[in-house]
Amino acid sequence: MLKALKNYPECETNLVISQGAERTFELETNLKLSEVEALADFVHNNKNMAATIASGSFKTDGMIVIPCSMKTLSGIATGYADNLLLRAVDVCLKENRRVVLVPREIPFGKVHIKNLKEVSDLGCTIVPPY
Repeated sequence: MLKALKNYPECETNLVISQGAERTFELETNLKLSEVEALADFVHNNKNMAATIASGSFKTDGMIVIPCSMKTLSGIATGYADNLLLRAVDVCLKENRRVVLVPREIPFGKVHIKNLKEVSDLGCTIVPPY
């Protein structure tokens, strides 16, 4: 998706990669993380809570979390915004901006389903994994 968005200069992309996602990426793909980062207009450190996307005054159309781990899902469901990724989602929800989540793990346990329902009630769109 980011590659396709690079073809639209009016569409700015901001990328945040969690530490868990970095490790999973190394284990499960043949790409280099730098190749993915090169597709984004801006790459933010997940620990940088002062990044532009952490503020409601930074206008966005919304946010996509792909893949969304169950840990991240839980943070979104409870408002536990202890890193930039969770804070940026929290801001989007607070500002009534679109948030799309693509859960990583299946099958879902009862807690996962409860959290998916909670984030759906908060306004997130859930795109199930294939």
